[in-house]
Amino acid sequence: MADAVANPTAGPSRKEYEKQLETLHIELVKLQQWVVATGAKVVVVFEGRDGAGKGGTIKALTERVSPRVFRVVALPAPSERELSQMYLQRYIPYFPAAGEVVIFDRSWYNRAGVERVMGFCDEKQVRNFLTLAPIFERLLVNSGALLLKYWLEVSPQEQERRLKNRINDGRKTWKLSPMDVKSYNRWDDYTRARDEMFEATDTEWAPWFVARSENKKSVRLNLLTHLLEQIPYRTIKQPKVKFPKRKIGGYKAIDYPFKYIAERF
Repeated sequence: MADAVANPTAGPSRKEYEKQLETLHIELVKLQQWVVATGAKVVVVFEGRDGAGKGGTIKALTERVSPRVFRVVALPAPSERELSQMYLQRYIPYFPAAGEVVIFDRSWYNRAGVERVMGFCDEKQVRNFLTLAPIFERLLVNSGALLLKYWLEVSPQEQERRLKNRINDGRKTWKLSPMDVKSYNRWDDYTRARDEMFEATDTEWAPWFVARSENKKSVRLNLLTHLLEQIPYRTIKQPKVKFPKRKIGGYKAIDYPFKYIAERF
């Protein structure tokens, strides 16, 4: 069964959270330098219920590293052409080349979750996916990629609170999709689908890790710490940077009527 990433009952204070996150961000920069220097390939999959905190955790993971190295993939609904392809085919072009980390904000596991529960595929397609996914992932790992799969788990009470908050907070209304509303009353169906997914795809070469996400600050710190522990990176010595002496005054700027924005703050 999937391993759990611990989550303490009481989350850290804002000050402690920011202190710990800064330390983790420094390590993530070191990881980035190692990935680039060694040509490593890393794939990180984020799955979980609506409102489980995937977006905030991905933001915490990527906000201090280069988007050219850490690429986030959040695919829209498949096109008509993609629907006619082999299901797993649409994900392959997004896999990393040497020196890249690719983060899937939802992934091929849509078939085992939302597509299954909401009736976008039939049970034969689901069974076929659950059989092929471990083989597909073994091929990915055998190609030299490191694959990390995270499931963020949240209680029904906390999920309800977060989804309702999206209605009232103008900064979050875009997060509440029609699918979230339709999925809201399918808790047990999603739980059953999750359990069968774990049973079929929690493998030795690509295990699932479960992160309890009742507290957003805790899950971010716990998951980033765990991720760093799974990758055998080391500090890559960087050349010392020395700024040259700046020369100013050799050019007279044009007196142009620039349209400056109002300084309101």
